[in-house]
Amino acid sequence: MSLKFLFLLTLISLSANYGYCYKILGVFTFPGGSHNILTSKFMKGLLRAGHDVTMVATLPMNDVPEGGKYNEILVDGIIEYFEKFKGSRNMFDLTRQNFLKRRIFMLELFNNFNAITFNDTKVQKLIHSGEKFDAVVLEQFNNDGLKVFAHIFDCPLIIVSSMGPNSWVNNLVGNPSPASYVGHLAIGDFSKDLSIYNRAKNLIVYIGDYLLTTLYILPKQDTVMRQFFPDAPPLQDLYTNVSLILLNSHTSLYPALPVVPNMVEVGGYFIDPPKELPKDLKDILDNSPEGVIYFSLGSNLKSKDLPLEQREFILRVLGKLKEKVLWKFEEDLPDRPKNVLIRKWLPQQDVLAHPNIKLFITHGGLLSTTETTYHGVPILAIPVFGDQKSNADRVVIAGYGLKLEYGSSDFTEENFEKSLNELLRNPKYRNNAKNKQKIYHDRPEKPMKTAVYWVEYVIRHKGAPHLRVAGVNLPWYKYYMVDVLVVILLTLLVVCKTGKCVVQKLFRKLKRTVSNEKKTN
Repeated sequence: MSLKFLFLLTLISLSANYGYCYKILGVFTFPGGSHNILTSKFMKGLLRAGHDVTMVATLPMNDVPEGGKYNEILVDGIIEYFEKFKGSRNMFDLTRQNFLKRRIFMLELFNNFNAITFNDTKVQKLIHSGEKFDAVVLEQFNNDGLKVFAHIFDCPLIIVSSMGPNSWVNNLVGNPSPASYVGHLAIGDFSKDLSIYNRAKNLIVYIGDYLLTTLYILPKQDTVMRQFFPDAPPLQDLYTNVSLILLNSHTSLYPALPVVPNMVEVGGYFIDPPKELPKDLKDILDNSPEGVIYFSLGSNLKSKDLPLEQREFILRVLGKLKEKVLWKFEEDLPDRPKNVLIRKWLPQQDVLAHPNIKLFITHGGLLSTTETTYHGVPILAIPVFGDQKSNADRVVIAGYGLKLEYGSSDFTEENFEKSLNELLRNPKYRNNAKNKQKIYHDRPEKPMKTAVYWVEYVIRHKGAPHLRVAGVNLPWYKYYMVDVLVVILLTLLVVCKTGKCVVQKLFRKLKRTVSNEKKTN
């Protein structure tokens, strides 16, 4: 009897698991290295949870985990276009572009990515296959035209954001972002100096970005989308048809900011437990009595593209240190100091996990700053473009790093040396980093488990419309009560005008009465 009962429980368990196996389409067509880490790790989490995953991507998924079924559709032509695009310019030059030029530059790039994706024969075959999906997952990154996939497959749209609450995602779900203290991406974090100047500058950038997005960027993306899908709803309607946003943020990484119910913080979900280092790296890190500095500018920026003058002063400063320096550098450096060791590639998470790492010199990308927080390592940030400045500002405000903005007057040999010595010799930065590490790890459950739960929740509840705030559908003048304010002002104006007229009439009548009395007397 007990064996039959156990067999019955097993069948029930299997059928329950099968019932919660969802079909999920991920569309991730930006071939950036860090973005690929975020998106592929997320889809791997869904696969391990037993879901069937189809991924439209530019880079293949390595080490596909067991669990669900996996189908991969690689878009042809985007990687070649992107490499040609990057080869025609030095990415460090982007720091010279103002915010408007960078936005237009990104629009041109991603509009071409979208067009190549829509035109790909394998993608077209998927679209016309009659296949059904329970959800579509996109990364929000200058690619709003791809939201048409949720319309095509008539299912909820889930957004993965590589950042925390910001101007690129807040409008999608009506998340409040008061310009009085929530810094725009182009401004950075100014929460320690809420002066009238900073608040006014932030407000101007918010208004400018809203106008640029509404009047120029979305119409341009809509034009590209409509070339391939003329019967689709306007992109402005698809823009806010979002069921869930998963934010790569956490209160250990970002200041406390408002989030609506269908925004969930899962910062650091992409980080795996550290693995054993290759023997050569392990020997270097184990046998460096003064410690090791890790230096990497990420996947899109190449250290070899640093101008010669800056590269030389960096090497001069590093050569004065007693610590060894492990630098991710893409070509040989024959004249480097003896304490500077270079590798074309390094397992960053595993290197940062080593207890002998004293400092991380980084461009300030969110993945890098998140991994540093995870491992409790101080930072010297050299931000160049994008969200790097904002990330660096948060590190400085939190007290576990310093910032030298590339292209600014601060990025000099003297300041570089001064910053390194301050970070290496003053224990407060490491203490603050360790405190942030404790906050990062103090969670009710692992961030990947949280992310998978909310994806399943949204699918179970048919897009979870009950999580959406009413403000997402309000035009700006209603959201900010401008119409109410206008009515109040007009009402006050009418009351004042009416009162003035009444007073004037009473005064004239009184004047006539007094005049008549004088004549009578």
